[in-house]
Amino acid sequence: MLAPLALTCTYALVSAGLSPEERAIRAHVEAHADEALALVEETARINSGTLNPAGVQRVGAIFEKRLARIGFETRWIELPASMKRSGHLFATRRGGSGRRVLLIGHLDTVFEPDDPFQSVRREGDALIGPGVYDMKGGDVAIVAALEALAAAGALDDVTITVALIGDEEKPGKPIEVTRRALIEAAKQSDVALGFEPGMGKSKVSIARRGSSGWRARITSPGGHSSGIGGSMGYGAVYEAARFLEAVRAYFAKTKGLTINPGVIAGGTDAKLNETNTRGDATGKSNKLGAELVIGGDLRFLSEKQKEDARAAMRRIAAKALAKTKVELTFTDGYPAMSATPGNEETFDRLDRINRDLGYGALTLVPPEERGAADISFVAPHVKAALAGLGPAGRGAHTREERMDVPHLKVATERAALLVYRLTR
Repeated sequence: MLAPLALTCTYALVSAGLSPEERAIRAHVEAHADEALALVEETARINSGTLNPAGVQRVGAIFEKRLARIGFETRWIELPASMKRSGHLFATRRGGSGRRVLLIGHLDTVFEPDDPFQSVRREGDALIGPGVYDMKGGDVAIVAALEALAAAGALDDVTITVALIGDEEKPGKPIEVTRRALIEAAKQSDVALGFEPGMGKSKVSIARRGSSGWRARITSPGGHSSGIGGSMGYGAVYEAARFLEAVRAYFAKTKGLTINPGVIAGGTDAKLNETNTRGDATGKSNKLGAELVIGGDLRFLSEKQKEDARAAMRRIAAKALAKTKVELTFTDGYPAMSATPGNEETFDRLDRINRDLGYGALTLVPPEERGAADISFVAPHVKAALAGLGPAGRGAHTREERMDVPHLKVATERAALLVYRLTR
């Protein structure tokens, strides 16, 4: 009898900071842990690559049914057919007390129907499958946490919105259209919580970098290579080398900033496709490179840092080698999620919850270690935002993507109690 008594005492100690209602919420999560895992498996077996709208909607329908069952009003946000995207699932419960909370996930994955990675399997404490970590595990944590709150009667008279985005991995354009509903929901909320995975079992984010695109088109007179360095100048390829090295030197000394030339095509003639994923070039070793095109991204900690970087790139371009010209174009993508006092306060609240649950202290992920996410569109419109609340795992976007099975319960408990305390 000693072992069961010891376990009971241990559970009581780690739950000492919880109220009776919070202990009931935790007990519900524990009792339904296998059901939550089965829901991750079920949705991961449905292909929901961004460019598979029917699959994304099938996954959304599963979550829609669960949310409607606990009193959420659900609606599907349609996008223009020309975008070839599924749209988004939104669900809302409206009440009058506490902070208004927005919970953010996404239904799509990077694995399209023609990708060979389509199966789900269990290996010890790991669930391996497309999207289990990024981010169907996080979606399930949202739903399971809300079900635990509903069972405890803790959803009465509170306002909560769930936004499950259908094209997070490859957003439709223009982004102003695809994220309009999300931004409007943020304007009606006080706190936003993002359930994409964290970077470990005890790490969350109060800031993330933004991302944007850029393209450089470099041109020069063509001709026989014997004229290089003389009357014909140095050509587009040498100018590209000069330009890129100067850009590298600039961002290397600027904390949190990266400027990446992801694809390049150059020669006598050169072009890149619209998405910067494929290039074509023709030329000969004895002909001067007359055209070169570079496509890349720029990641930043703040809007000011982004604009400063763009200005620096323009200054570098203006110093082009003789008889060459650099034309720059920039495209906006995801804004930065900057750290704020409200974000810090919400992190402290979650840290207290993690300790009350017996899981120890949380730590913050430096923003330069996190990519862009949908919560970045939301953060400027709410008083506080927190990201990285999904279950731990690894291998996102690879064919060994895996979710840590025990941590699904931990992430769900944390989410449930954070929403509970925010809305009291």
